[in-house]
Amino acid sequence: MIKNVEETLLNRRSIRRYERESIPEDDLRFIREAIRNTPTSYNGQQFSVIEISDQSLKEQLAEIVGQKQFKTSARVFAFLSDFNKIAVAAKAKGLDNPGFENTVDGLIVGTVDASLAMMSAIVAANSRGLGTCPIGYARTVAPARISELLGLPKGVYLVCALAVGVPREIPDLKPKQPVDLLIFNNKYGTEDMADKLLEYDRAFTDYHRNRSSNPSDEDWVGEILGYYREGMNYTMRDALKAQGYAQER
Repeated sequence: MIKNVEETLLNRRSIRRYERESIPEDDLRFIREAIRNTPTSYNGQQFSVIEISDQSLKEQLAEIVGQKQFKTSARVFAFLSDFNKIAVAAKAKGLDNPGFENTVDGLIVGTVDASLAMMSAIVAANSRGLGTCPIGYARTVAPARISELLGLPKGVYLVCALAVGVPREIPDLKPKQPVDLLIFNNKYGTEDMADKLLEYDRAFTDYHRNRSSNPSDEDWVGEILGYYREGMNYTMRDALKAQGYAQER
């Protein structure tokens, strides 16, 4: 089943339950080619991807991250910021490498490139009727252990993982913020932003109360602030420095 662009983009859902069946090789080739054609800063292609099919490795990752999608999906794609490749090429040509990954902009560039590549994969997979679920917690829960498992050299760090497979569920579509809270005209913001955000918060709470599985009374603001509070305990700066990023420059 091949979906059109509108259906692919506007009906996208994060899928967390998968059938235990393989992905057709033609679909995998299409996903890989979509990733390969991702736009990147300078055409530097400051990203790479590890396609994980080994069930034992997926189960190890599932245990570390606490996300069952790692072991139940047919594939996990690990999207990486990658400055190792340019370092290898520069050394091979005898050229000086300035260590751009140690700057804030370098960190951003690699992260953006990997994120764009992941979105390319999401759109490609969803257009073929497959389900996907980005797993950002893979970046933060145990960076050193995951870097070891994936064999990441200096200059490479995991930005996000993506589970891909044949969906076992079609969950309710989450409400998103309205266009006028996301896309501003010529300059940032609206005068009634607080009112519109609280209106969205109420809509999100109604979604939680009425969704077909795991209903709750949780609101959007409280949920997101809870994630932020948890994130305050992450040690990403140390993890990035260990991978050769974000040095004192």
